[in-house]
Formats: sequence, structure tokens, C-alpha cells
Amino acid sequence: QVQLVESGGGLVQAGGSLRLSCVASGNIFRINTMGWYRQAPGKQRELLATMTSSGRTNYADSVKGRFTISRDNAETVYLQMNSLKPEDTAVYYCNYFITLNARINYWGQGTQVTVSS
Repeated sequence: QVQLVESGGGLVQAGGSLRLSCVASGNIFRINTMGWYRQAPGKQRELLATMTSSGRTNYADSVKGRFTISRDNAETVYLQMNSLKPEDTAVYYCNYFITLNARINYWGQGTQVTVSS
């Protein structure tokens, strides 16, 4: 089992910045992928960014140039969010996954980000 704890959400004005953090604990595989998703009310959960333990990144077009994902090690992942917009308001979730015979996913509890206009 893997537990994920996110922090760093909150209320910010449009144009502002926030940095989300996620720490994984438990049975961590050193080779893994961690990332960030978000879900706004009435919408599906969407991928924002992922980063492998080797440093390869992937971003959604909607956040390229504004959000940056980074990692310290196999257990932590960050999301630096700049130039925030009201439409970025959502619950943000940390994700950890490994692929053995199948993809094994773990999710954090989510942290609320609210951007006021």
C-alpha cells in the first residue's frame, strides 16, 4: 500500500501562484510515476502533469507554460502553479502509479484550489 498526502492548496487571486506538494509513504517502488490531476465541480478528473522517477515529464496543453512539475526523489512531487485563472479552481489530486502486470494507481485525498477573479 502507498499513502499520498497533499498540501499547499488554498485561495488565491487571479494571476497569483501556488505550490502544491505531495509526499508518498508506504511500499514505494523507486521506479514510478507521480503526477497531478484536478477535478472541478460537474467535470471529469483531468490530467495536468506527470513526472517519472527518471525525470521525464508530460503536461496537459491547458497548463503548459503556467504549471511546472518537479520531484525531489521517489517519494515527493510538486506542482508550481503560476498565472492562475478562475477556471483553475478545482480539487487537485496527487497520483502515484507503477506498472507491473497492470497499472497500479494510488490517489491522495485532494486539496482544494480556489482562484478568485
